[in-house]
Amino acid sequence: MSDYQRILVAIDCSDDSPALLRRACALAASARDINLIHVIEPLALAYGADVPMDMSDLQNSLSERARDTAQRYAAEFSIPLKQVYVELGSIEKTIQDKADKLGADLIVVGSHTRSGLAILLGSTARGLVPGAHCDVLAVKIEKRKKDD
Repeated sequence: MSDYQRILVAIDCSDDSPALLRRACALAASARDINLIHVIEPLALAYGADVPMDMSDLQNSLSERARDTAQRYAAEFSIPLKQVYVELGSIEKTIQDKADKLGADLIVVGSHTRSGLAILLGSTARGLVPGAHCDVLAVKIEKRKKDD
């Protein structure tokens, strides 16, 4: 594996994010910087544009909570806040665009074991590969037991 200099880690702000960040930081021993991104899909995209109410307050609340969580994870892993991005848009496209803008040579994303309907719906990791202009590393996130 080559020496990556600029890594973009795409997190979902779940409890699985620290495991993904640990793996990315281990890879990044020689990297110049690690950038963190969390993308929030607009509610109109996620649920259809026919929602008969103003969703802006809910969207703003989701964005604020995601920003707080992403910044907390960044602090835990010594990632400067100026390298933390919480953006609204299509998940795969927004991650690809940010990687291009930053000149990232690696995108790190979590990958869960999928079964049933989740296989048909696809995953962020699978969606990133065709349009990415850099390497994409899908880190397998082990399913935690409910007791954990």
